Amino acid sequence: EHGGSSSAIRQYLQQSPTSNNNHLINFAKTHPNIQIIIKPRNGHHPYIQGEYISGNSKQICIKNTTQGRIKDVMRMMVNTSGRKITRLGGKAVRGDCVSVQGVWTPMLELSGETSFDMKIVEG
Repeated sequence: EHGGSSSAIRQYLQQSPTSNNNHLINFAKTHPNIQIIIKPRNGHHPYIQGEYISGNSKQICIKNTTQGRIKDVMRMMVNTSGRKITRLGGKAVRGDCVSVQGVWTPMLELSGETSFDMKIVEG
């Protein structure tokens, strides 16, 4: 309950329920179909776990993070299916030739003051 790695999530949860700035209550009101369970675990790093209807589960560690990151993780958990990321077959495509455009360097940064002459060449 006093660990530094969970200070952001404690602040996130301990905001006054009467204030309009309580993130968890606002999240619960916005997403009434989501069940939220809070379990204090002394001596362990905090994490957010999502269990989905499909049977999939996803767990994301939030130790030593900010309240903004906690909001982002909760939003991401709502917007994902919990399915593992898998590679969609096929080999990477690589060409034999170097890029026609060439390699970018900082010397290529052009300001808007430069003008170019354009010529149409018919072949």
